[in-house]
Amino acid sequence: MIEHDPEINFEALWQTFHSRYPFFELRNVDWQQQYDTYRPKVTSQTSDWELFEIFCQMLDPLDDGHVELTAKAIGESNRRKWYFSPEPMTRFRKEFSGRQVKQLFKTTAKTLAANGFGRPEETRAWMLHYCRSKAFGYLRILELEDVKKRKLTAALDGIGRDFDELQGFIIDIRDLPGGEDSIAIAIINRFCDRKRVAFHRKTKNGPGDDDYKKLRTWHLEPEGEGQFTGPIALLTNDSVFSGGEAFALAIRELPHVTIIGDRTNGIFSYTLDKKLPNGWRYCLSYQKYFSADMICYEGEGVPVDIELLNKRADIENGSDPLITRALDVLKAQKKRDPAST
Repeated sequence: MIEHDPEINFEALWQTFHSRYPFFELRNVDWQQQYDTYRPKVTSQTSDWELFEIFCQMLDPLDDGHVELTAKAIGESNRRKWYFSPEPMTRFRKEFSGRQVKQLFKTTAKTLAANGFGRPEETRAWMLHYCRSKAFGYLRILELEDVKKRKLTAALDGIGRDFDELQGFIIDIRDLPGGEDSIAIAIINRFCDRKRVAFHRKTKNGPGDDDYKKLRTWHLEPEGEGQFTGPIALLTNDSVFSGGEAFALAIRELPHVTIIGDRTNGIFSYTLDKKLPNGWRYCLSYQKYFSADMICYEGEGVPVDIELLNKRADIENGSDPLITRALDVLKAQKKRDPAST
């Protein structure tokens, strides 16, 4: 049964965040103060639009891209919805519009071609685009979801057939919106030397500081007929979110990985999807991720080894500096490795 009472809906939203959201201190938000500020603004006569605006003001200081609210007013005949998220715009998206992002990755392909690579092509798994040169491989990951296991396995098997011929590998997760941890680990396992801790995760399930479910640990482990364990350059930026960040958090545990670019965004959790009594939908972060050595990078993002930012001028110059730097790093590591000579 739909319950439209504004006061009941305010209490439901506030209480869910109070019990399940883990990052008030990290985000420098006093949630009780938010209640004291905004609860008096809500009465039984508050309109839908007024209630939506109050929710937006209350949630805005969280600066968390995993917090979202979607609402629809009573009697709206055109079914237009209201949407809000307190997600700050990333540096990458300030630098590049949607069209310019496509142009940047065309520049990436041009830079690869200038260094002897083929054109990145879609594999059996639509979200994995792969190409290679004589000595190096390049894999771009567009997303980490919406793929069947057999197709992912077939795609990784196909890429793996080149491993014995390659001396270095670039994995590009720039602008990766997220996806499933299990898919991230399945990919990394093809580059894994031995069983290692990938990351840890715990889930908030109560209002107290210690109200979490038991800490869970995920592992990396060699998978497939063969693994590539030579030098790897991982390309990242601050438009890598969620499952993409779990990917970066896990693969950095491999000793042969160098991360180049910018820190990831810093919102690791899956989203807890809920519905208010009035039918409005909302979601929030509710899990804490930790590196193998128990560091939480929420709000900061996975750090890089070499900071290097894409600029709009890269498109005009026709060269992607992250690809160039990655190849320099791989070539230098190849020279230092006696096994490669």
